[in-house]
Amino acid sequence: MKYLICAALVAAGPLLADPAEGLWKTEPGRDGTFGHVSIAACGAALCGTLKEAFNADGSHRDSGAVGKPIVWDMRPEGGGQYDHGRIWDPQRDKTFRSKMVLEGDRLDVSGCVGPFCVAQTWQRLN
Repeated sequence: MKYLICAALVAAGPLLADPAEGLWKTEPGRDGTFGHVSIAACGAALCGTLKEAFNADGSHRDSGAVGKPIVWDMRPEGGGQYDHGRIWDPQRDKTFRSKMVLEGDRLDVSGCVGPFCVAQTWQRLN
């Protein structure tokens, strides 16, 4: 019986994953470059790491930002809403207060400094 419970818990692991977890393609920046961000659980919150960077033509970009945290402390609020997070914009080298809204395979990500906000829509890759 003990083994059956352990097997059930191991099998349930993927079912307990937050719906925003996965690999996301960012919108192109001002210069056309974009990235792939991996969103995963980090404690009770979600965090995202830049996994790959690309030039406007889709070729791989050698970026010192690859492997660095892009999103952190994003707390699920229910109904596809995430808040109280931070996001780092490598093009501007600035960190913003951030929130996200998940709608299917679309993740609306916004960041604000004071009254000024910027937003992007990221597309799920997996």
